Amino acid sequence: MRNPTRPPAVPADIRTVPALFRHAVQTCADAVMLRQKELGVWRSYTYAEVGEIVADLACGLVSLGLAPGDVVSVLSNTCREWLWVDLAGLTAGGVVNGIYPTDSASQLEYLCTDSGTTLLFVENEEQLDKFLEVGERLTQVRQVIVFDMEGLANLDDPRVISLDRLAELGRERRKAQPSLVEERIASRRPGDLAVLVYTSGTTGRPKGAMISHANVMAACRTLEAFLPPTRLRERAAFLPLCHVSERIFGEYYALLVGQTLNFVEDPDTIFDNIREIQPDVFMAVPRVWEKLYSSVTTAMREATRLEQWAYRKALAVGEQMARCQEQGMPVPRGLRLRFWVARKLVLDNLRRMMGMGRVEVAITGAAPISAELIRWFMALGISLNELWGMTELTGAATCNPRGRSKPGSIGVALPGSEVRVSQQGELMVRGAQVFMGYLNMPEKTAEAFEDGWLKTGDVGRVDEEGYFFITDRMKDIIITAGGKNITPSEWENQIKFSPYVTDAVVIGDRRAYLSCLVMIDQDNVEQWAQERSVAFSDYKSLARSREVIELIAEEIEKVNRHFARVEQIKEFRLIETRLSAEDEELTPTMKLKRSLVNRKYAALIDSMYADKAA
Repeated sequence: MRNPTRPPAVPADIRTVPALFRHAVQTCADAVMLRQKELGVWRSYTYAEVGEIVADLACGLVSLGLAPGDVVSVLSNTCREWLWVDLAGLTAGGVVNGIYPTDSASQLEYLCTDSGTTLLFVENEEQLDKFLEVGERLTQVRQVIVFDMEGLANLDDPRVISLDRLAELGRERRKAQPSLVEERIASRRPGDLAVLVYTSGTTGRPKGAMISHANVMAACRTLEAFLPPTRLRERAAFLPLCHVSERIFGEYYALLVGQTLNFVEDPDTIFDNIREIQPDVFMAVPRVWEKLYSSVTTAMREATRLEQWAYRKALAVGEQMARCQEQGMPVPRGLRLRFWVARKLVLDNLRRMMGMGRVEVAITGAAPISAELIRWFMALGISLNELWGMTELTGAATCNPRGRSKPGSIGVALPGSEVRVSQQGELMVRGAQVFMGYLNMPEKTAEAFEDGWLKTGDVGRVDEEGYFFITDRMKDIIITAGGKNITPSEWENQIKFSPYVTDAVVIGDRRAYLSCLVMIDQDNVEQWAQERSVAFSDYKSLARSREVIELIAEEIEKVNRHFARVEQIKEFRLIETRLSAEDEELTPTMKLKRSLVNRKYAALIDSMYADKAA
C-alpha cells in the first residue's frame, strides 16, 4: 500500500494548477495518486489513470459550454470525484468553487448566484434535492452533474446528467479535438482566478475569497521549502475540500511533492480509516487531535492496573524528552535510552492504536489548540506543529519548525511570507500567497488591506527568536464592566484539553464577571456517566444531570487555577443540544461561532448574570 518513490522536482516555470497536474501525470504516471474504498476494499488510482479521467471530464465540461473563466461549483463530501472534477474544471480553464455538503438549499442558492456558477456538481440524491428546491431561480446554472445516481434512475430533468455521461461527452470531444486539453491549459495565466473559497458568514453574507493560480503555487512552494521531506508520503484526505486547508495542503501540495491521498469512507469512519492508512503526513483541525487524545485516555481508564502504570511511566519519560525539545536543550544519553524503551514497550502501541504509528509530519491548524495537548503528543514522540493561516492567505503564513516547536506559539514566518505586528497588536501579512480580494465586494477588499499588508484580525506578539503568538481575535477581545481586557481564547483552549469538553465560549463583554457556555463531549461523558450509574436517556438529559454539571464544574475549576481572579469563570451553562456541522452555531471545522452563540443563547447567557454580583 506504500508509495516510496519521490517524484522529480517541479520546474519553476510550472506556474498554474493544471500545468502542475499535467507535469505530475507525465513524471509519475505509474505511481499511486489516490485511493478510496469500494465495497470495503481500497481501490488505487495511478497518476496516469487520474490523468485520463480528468481529461475526459475537462473536455466534457467544454462540451457543456464551459468557457475559460467560467465558475464550476462542487457540492459534495470529500471524495475522489471531488478531486477529479476540481482538476477537470481547472484544466478546462474554469474557476472551481466548493460548497459545504452541510449547506442548506438557500445557502446553495446564494453561493451559486454570487459566484456566477454555470455548472454544478452534486454528490448524490440528497444534495441534488437542494438544487431542485431552488433550481427555478438559478437560471444561470446550465447543467447539474451527479456523482452517484443511486435512487435517480427515474429522474427526467434535462438539466441533470450523471458524471459518467459527462465523461462520455468528453471522450467524444477529445476524439474530435485532440489538442483541446493542451489548449485550455495554455489559456491560463498565473494571475488568473483559480479557486473561490467562501468564508463563513458569521457577521453577514459569506465572502468569496478569490485565489489565483499564482497564490496556490506560492502557498505550495512555501510548504515544500519549509516542511521536511518524508520517506513514504501517505496522506489521509478527510477535511472538507471546499476548505482552504485540505485544498492547498491536501490536494495541490500533494501534487507538488508526490504524496498519495487516501480518501476516508465518510466522516464517521475517519478514525477507523486512519488506523488502516497509518499516514506519514497528517494535518487535522484541533478537534481531531483532541479526539485522538480522548481515545487514549478512555482506553487507559479501561486498562489493567499494570497497563495504567506502564503508561504513566512511559509518558513521564516522554514528557522529559519533550521538555528538552521545547527548551532547545541537548538530550542526555540515558534519557534517550529510556525513551527508546518507553516507545518500544508502550508509546508506539498507543501511536498505532490512534493511526499515528508512522507519522513523520504532524500539523494542526484552522483553530487554536491547547499547548498542553501539543506537549502530550510530543511526549508520545509525535512532533505536532501548530500552523497558522486563513483563507485569505491561501493557507498558511507561519508554522512551528519540526523539532523546534514552541507549544502555544504559531511558529515562525514561512519562506516567502512577511509577518509583522501592527501598533494595535494586529498580525499583518505580505507575500505572494495573499489572495486577490473578495468577489463582488471591493469595499470589503479595501478594508482588508493597509499599505499592501493584509490585516488578519488576529491579535498577537512575536518573541526574540521570531516565534509568533496569537492572543485572540481583535473582534473577540472582551472588555469587562470593570474595564479589564480579556482574551477568551486562552481560557477556552485550556478547557478543551479536558476529555469531557468539546468546545466552550467565554462570555463577559461589558459584564461584571466572566461566564461560559460549554459543549460536552458526548462519547466520553456518556461513558463516565455509565461507569457511575448516572441515569440519562438522551443528550439533553445527560447535559442536565446534576452529576455531569458537577463534573464540568470540576474541570472549569482546574482551569481557573491557572488564571488571575478577574480572568476566572464564575458561572457556566451546558448547551443542551448536540451540535453537528449541519447546525448554524458551528463552522465546518467544528468551531463554535462566538457572535452567533451570543445571539442564539442570549436568554441562557442572561440567566448566568441574573441577581448575581461579581
